Amino acid sequence: MGNKYKRILLKLSGEALLGEQGHGIDPDILVQYAEEIKSVQEQGVEVSIVIGGGNIFRGVKGATEGMDRVQGDYMGMLATMINSMALQDSLERHDVKTRLMSAIRMEAIAEPFIRRRAIRHLEKGRVIIFGAGTGNPYFTTDTAGALRAIEIEADVILKGTRVDGIFDCDPEKNADAKKFDVITGDEVLKQRLSVMDLTAFTLCRENSTPIIVFNMNTKGNLKKIVCDGDPLGTTVVWE
Repeated sequence: MGNKYKRILLKLSGEALLGEQGHGIDPDILVQYAEEIKSVQEQGVEVSIVIGGGNIFRGVKGATEGMDRVQGDYMGMLATMINSMALQDSLERHDVKTRLMSAIRMEAIAEPFIRRRAIRHLEKGRVIIFGAGTGNPYFTTDTAGALRAIEIEADVILKGTRVDGIFDCDPEKNADAKKFDVITGDEVLKQRLSVMDLTAFTLCRENSTPIIVFNMNTKGNLKKIVCDGDPLGTTVVWE
């Protein structure tokens, strides 16, 4: 039996890289993520990744503390490049061929994002990491993930979190939180559930791109969803 998904976009948060540390990047988390990504890439799945920068710098937080929002957002984009480079290094130490593509030109460390080139890398079995968000201020890395997924015609966006899916309230604060196995996009908006920001969500809805929210920190989850088709996490569907 073949893989459930042929081409995926994996969205990771920068905060996830903190691990048990209070700041920076936990090398153990990098190794864990590299092993998870390699496990699906070895099965012939075409993998692309967008990672946030919240463990290093948050543009919105800077703006609320008096910093110019545009300046803060560009700093946040550079933070995503630091995380992307760290993940790239970890993947390559696990013998995974990668390409880092940046929305902001920085030729010494990354290729510029060119859609056709990105698709070619995927077809050749290379894992692509998309850095620097969309390259524009006022857009989150969630929006960058949705945009890149649509551009490369990914089958699904997999949002890796530290909880098991989408709940009706915060499961880390409420033990009685109810998990959804499948939920419509309209229901997510109606209940104001925190999945992605509205811009990212609208892009996915307009292009009927499914989203699966799952626990990336549970070993084997990524492979179970992508290769085996296990109904883990929560799937957002569009009516």
